[in-house]
Amino acid sequence: MMNFDVTPVEVVTREFVAVILAGFGNELLPLTGEHGDEPCPKALLPISNKPMLDYPLSWVEQSGIKDVLLICPSSHRSAISHYIHSQSSSASFSSVHIDLQTFDESQELSAGTCSVLRHFANRIKEDFILIPCDFIPPPSLPLSKLLNKFRTDTMSDGSIVTSCWYEHKSDKQATQDEWGWGSPAKPTPIVWDHLSGTLLYVDSPYETDKNRHELELRMTLLSRYPQAKLSSMLLDSHVYVCKRAVLDLLARKTRFDSLRDDFFPWLCKLQYQSTKQEKYATSIRIGIIIHRADDGFAIRVNNLPAYLEANRHFVADTSIGDFTRVEEKSTIKNSTIGKHCVIGKMVKIVGCVLLDHCVISDGAKLDGCILGNSTTVGTKAELVKCVTQAGYEVKDNESVRHEKLDISDWAAQPEDSEGDDEDSIGEEESDED
Repeated sequence: MMNFDVTPVEVVTREFVAVILAGFGNELLPLTGEHGDEPCPKALLPISNKPMLDYPLSWVEQSGIKDVLLICPSSHRSAISHYIHSQSSSASFSSVHIDLQTFDESQELSAGTCSVLRHFANRIKEDFILIPCDFIPPPSLPLSKLLNKFRTDTMSDGSIVTSCWYEHKSDKQATQDEWGWGSPAKPTPIVWDHLSGTLLYVDSPYETDKNRHELELRMTLLSRYPQAKLSSMLLDSHVYVCKRAVLDLLARKTRFDSLRDDFFPWLCKLQYQSTKQEKYATSIRIGIIIHRADDGFAIRVNNLPAYLEANRHFVADTSIGDFTRVEEKSTIKNSTIGKHCVIGKMVKIVGCVLLDHCVISDGAKLDGCILGNSTTVGTKAELVKCVTQAGYEVKDNESVRHEKLDISDWAAQPEDSEGDDEDSIGEEESDED
């Protein structure tokens, strides 16, 4: 007799795991420099008063993926763990399981993406999506679009990777000449076949050094893809949907350190070299999705101008965090002010980003600045196009322009002034003699 009360157990296997990489953020120094013994993780830097990490996590959750492998430096584990288990984060990403793992490296010597993936290959049992913590996708580019392209390509012709490239029109206000403390990301020349959506060539630093003004393409590539297109206006999102077999290839190519500079240029060449494909006993094709700037704002926040631009984009006028106090007769325009800040009287702030716990004293003026956590700006001080490390102190009446200000410079100032005083005393004594 059949028992209708028993429901068969259905085993559900994971299709994808999202691998989010959260590195040191050396390109964002001094903003990501340590504050005493406390690190300032890049992944937790706020964009419109929301941690950077929230953007890729939301993107993953909206795609229906449930499992995330989040990889960060060992020194950042405590801060990031505290955040992802905090009430605000847990409520926002309740449907996502986050496996936080760490790797040992220093801020001076960081490991490449290939090395990190090899190290954690035993934790990745299925196809995976590699996502940097600093990519901010637009609503018009859901992650499901990349996943569906990958699914279609792998079923039809054995594609091994789907990559995502985007076009970015920079804010005219945020030019390198204006800020003076960082270069915007430069586009990478690529060749692709728009009919099949195949990435055919990625320019590498080695090719650029060898032949700076010309692009060398094999005739076999052009004969196989006669309608291939070339662009030098696209940026790599560093978002890749990969088959598990990618990790097997990386295990064989141990000399590769960078996915972008080493692995993918090599992988592109395999697509039209059949003898090499036979050597690796796998079908090689790299799919590509291109996101145009007119379809929505996308950016990688991997340098200081991009960080300022991202904050400006998401804030129509001004955003002020919780528990921040603004005194009378102060003006704040086109700025993002963090939590628990104190803005004194008659302060003027224009086009700035202030992280949490900053104190701006009476009469101070800030224009186009990024201030790290707990920065203190003295009375009537003036900063123009400056970036500060967490905990930096600007003296009363001090005026600084176009500078990166870190603690080591500030800490050295009292010693230097004391040395100058000693020298002047010595000179006075010698004059008396």
